[in-house]
Amino acid sequence: MNARFPLFENALSTRFAKRFFGAAQVILQSPLPRSTQELVSLRASQINGCGHCVDMHTKEATAAGESATRLHLVATWRESTVFTEAERAALALAEEGTRLADAHQGVSDATWEQVRAHYDDDQIAALVCQVAVINAANRLAVIVRQPGGSYQAGMLAAADL
Repeated sequence: MNARFPLFENALSTRFAKRFFGAAQVILQSPLPRSTQELVSLRASQINGCGHCVDMHTKEATAAGESATRLHLVATWRESTVFTEAERAALALAEEGTRLADAHQGVSDATWEQVRAHYDDDQIAALVCQVAVINAANRLAVIVRQPGGSYQAGMLAAADL
């Protein structure tokens, strides 16, 4: 499978990517645990069918020390015993924030209460921004059919964006 458009070779989209990556760096440097960031990104990417982002976040999570067992169970986190209550709250927020068209009220009050119970304001800000950023990244990659499989951990950070 080839991408329908070379998004990372176009001057305009490369300029956009530099700014987009800069926004993502703010979240990466936030107090939200890196493992939570990667789990949220992986789950949203699974829902959105973004092979490129599933590939990227699985490999980045692995490089950051995440276990294969937990990564394999992200899609079925509700039926799994390997996630903390805080991670469950973050994954629920990721799902509800990704499936906005499926839920007329967006994120439920129950999910929001769970997020508030486990995260401080800076972590919540990072979590909400993470859900927004990964959904935007998924849309970019899905629209141009950016294939998954060739990403190497650290590749994005090393890119000259």
